[in-house]
Amino acid sequence: MGRHARFGYEPAETRWLPVVSALAELLPEGGIRRGATVGVAGSTSLALAVGARASARGSWCAAVGARALGLLSVAELGYDTARFVLIDAREPLAWARAVAALVDPCDVVLAWPPASLGLKHAEQVRARARERDAVLVVAGRWPGRTDLMLTVTRATWIGIDRGAGRLRARRVEVEVTGRGAASLGRRGVLWLPGPDGEIELAERDDVHAAQAAR
Repeated sequence: MGRHARFGYEPAETRWLPVVSALAELLPEGGIRRGATVGVAGSTSLALAVGARASARGSWCAAVGARALGLLSVAELGYDTARFVLIDAREPLAWARAVAALVDPCDVVLAWPPASLGLKHAEQVRARARERDAVLVVAGRWPGRTDLMLTVTRATWIGIDRGAGRLRARRVEVEVTGRGAASLGRRGVLWLPGPDGEIELAERDDVHAAQAAR
C-alpha cells in the first residue's frame, strides 16, 4: 500500500505529484501520478524541474548517480536543499540499492543510472518506487519501462550575441510520450530557465522578444 492510502481511500490531491505550472501544461494529465517512472533525455535541468515544486512544498527529494550535479544548481531551480539528499553511487548494485532505499522517505528520486545497469535491477527499482508512491525520474540510458518520457529535442540559449554577452535564459522544445493518456504524444516549449530565472511556458516567437529586451 502506498504511503498516502488509508483504509482503501486515497484523497485525489495526494495521488499526484505537484509540478510547476509550466510543466503541468505539457503533461497529458496535467501532472505526474505518484509511483510513476519518468524518463528524461537531453537535459539535467528538465529532470530537476520535475521535482522542484514538490521540494518547495516540503517534500524530501534525492539524486543518485549525478556526477556533475551541485547543490547550487539544485537551489537555483527552487529546491529546498535542507531536504535534498545527494548520493554518488556508480556501480549498478550499489546504485540500485541506494535508489530502492531512498524511494521510501523521498517523494522524488532523481536517478542517473550506470551505463551497465541491467533490466533486472531497473525493474526492481521501478517496482519499489511504484509500491512506495515515489516518483522516479531517470536521466540517461534506462533499460526498464517508463510511464512518461520527456525529451528535449532542441535547446537555444539567449544572451550571447556574436560571442559577447551573458547567458540569460534557455528555451527548450520538449516532446512528451508515454503510456495511457501520453501515448498520443505532445510537444511544447519551455523557458528553462526564463529571463527572470523561473520555469515558464514559451511561445515560438519569444526568443526574438527576449533578445530584443537584452
